[in-house]
This record gives sequence, structure tokens and C-alpha cells, in this order.
Amino acid sequence: MALSAAFWSGRKVFLTGHTGFKGGWLALWLRELGAEVYGYALPPATTPSLWQSANLEASIAGRFADIRDAAQLRQAVSDFRPELVFHLAAQPLVRESYRTPADTYATNVMGTLNLLEAVRQCDAVRAVVVVTTDKCYENREWVWPYREHDALGGHDPYSSSKACVELLCASYRESFLRKAGVALATTRAGNVLGGGDWSPERLLPDILRAWQQQETVTLRHPHATRPWQHVLDPLKGYLLLAQALIESGDAYASAWNFGPDADGTATVAEIVGQLAEQWGANANWALCPSAQPHEASLLALDSSKARQQLGWRPSWPLSTVLTQTLAWHQAWQAADDMQNFSRAQIAAYEGETL
Repeated sequence: MALSAAFWSGRKVFLTGHTGFKGGWLALWLRELGAEVYGYALPPATTPSLWQSANLEASIAGRFADIRDAAQLRQAVSDFRPELVFHLAAQPLVRESYRTPADTYATNVMGTLNLLEAVRQCDAVRAVVVVTTDKCYENREWVWPYREHDALGGHDPYSSSKACVELLCASYRESFLRKAGVALATTRAGNVLGGGDWSPERLLPDILRAWQQQETVTLRHPHATRPWQHVLDPLKGYLLLAQALIESGDAYASAWNFGPDADGTATVAEIVGQLAEQWGANANWALCPSAQPHEASLLALDSSKARQQLGWRPSWPLSTVLTQTLAWHQAWQAADDMQNFSRAQIAAYEGETL
């Protein structure tokens, strides 16, 4: 299966979270494919942001609104009448979920519930892709990668909230959406890297901020192992999955992993070391001396299902992921046209994967 411009051309897509890092890249890619995109999200959470830096507001229609506002969300879906829905809006940070657990559950769980209710009341919708996380699994800190049928769980409120979203989607699929002819799938991806991410308390944004100011970056968990991938890798999976949901319906309405190959799994310290080699002078790091909230130390995904049934595979190796991310950041520092630069990265990625 390959991405089809003919499939996406003129297709109406409702996208929540379009002002975020991942959502911004997806909005831009959908526009490049010719889709008619309508975004629904809060204003960008950081300054700068991908939304502002790549001037996405000039080319992506939508509104600033809260997914916890059920009435406004329902009206937006009803007015636009999309055929496809991508749900990316969320409170996405583990450490923030320790500080604001109630808000995290309200946004991630009740916000998703509001969206699914809006979908139920719009007869134009044929498929929904809900994005969760690899952290939705009950993490046993074992060496084997997790598969879609493994137990859900979550130590921290963020991970737990996303496990709740998976259960919620499974219930709505069986109770309501399948009978209505709406194909609903959930997606679970690893840690994504790429240009335009300025989220606080994320590894690469923290590193680039510190080194840009010639400061030493402080690492909380240098030996934690994560699956790392460029943001375009899972986004391609979401797009292929959406195509399959429209073309084959219920056969693809389930949970899907989109993780990197084994060479994309690395410790935090290894990531910093590789990036430091590319950065050059003043690329220093140190261990945070204080106790930190719990975060999983070992996590990997088995993406065999996506490989076999969707023909999806990760494209860029970790070295390329870091090179492309650093190139985006340096272009932004040089005041390049970041929408065109981002479009060029998408074109380069497509050229290497299709």
C-alpha cells in the first residue's frame, strides 16, 4: 500500500490538535496531498511553535477551541461534515500529568469522548483515527517489544489516560460506530523527533535550547531506553491506515503500533552523544542531581502488524532522524522560509519511502 494523492485530493479531513507539533506536520502533509483540512485545537502551547514558524495559519483552515467544550466541538464537526477524522489533540506530557492530573484526564479522556459523540451525530464521517501512545501499555520493563494485544496500563497519569482512551475507543467501536458504518482505529507510536518541537521537558527541545545558549543540558534519565523515530514515520502510518479504513472499512478498525526498527531504539545518553557529534562545540550534558518522578526505563514496540497489513515501514534511520531534525532547527535559526523547508523535508521523505 502506498500513499495516494488521488485518494486524498479534495477529501474532507477534520484534524484535532493541528496547532501542535505532530498535528502541524500532519496538517501540512495533508495539504500537500490535496486534502481539504479543517483544524480544531487550542492556540499553540509554546512560543515559538511549528504553527507560527511554518506560517501554517495562512494555509490551514480551522478554529482555536477546546476539545473539552462538547457543544462547540459537536458544532464544528457538524458544520464541516468531514469524511475522515484524525484526533491528535491531547495533554501529551508525562511530567505535566503529575502536576495537573485532573486536567490531563479531562482533556485526554473526556475530550476524546466528546469527539466520538460528535462523530456519532455526523452522518458524513466514515473513518476515525485516534492517536494515543506507546505508553498506553502496562510496562513490565521487559526486553520484548509490545504488541497490540498486550495488556494496557500506565504508571503516570498521562500514560493511564491514554490507556483509558484505548478502552473508550474499543467500547464506542463495538457499541455504536461499527453499526453506523464508521471505522475507528487507534494508533500507538514511540518518541517522535523532528523540526518545530519546542515542548517543555522533551529531550530534543531541551537539548537544542540549552546548546543554542551555550549551556549544559541536564538529563533526568540518561539510561532510559526509548523507540525514536522521525515524526513523518508514524504520520505516514496514520495516513495509510486512514486510506485502508475508507477503502476496506471494518477490517482495519483496531489498534496499530507504529514504532522504529531495532536500530531506532536507543538510550537517552546515546541520543545526546550522536547529536553532540553533529552539533560540535559546547555540546555538553550532565545528570540531574535531584530525584525525578517515575518514567518508564525500557519500552519498545512490535510493528509487525502494520508492516504486514499496511505495507508500512519506518524509513529514516536514527542518524538521519537526528540530521534532519538538526537541519530544520538550523534553518529556523537562519530565518529560512520554514513552511517551504518543511514541505521540502516531506518531499524528501516521500522520495525515499514511496
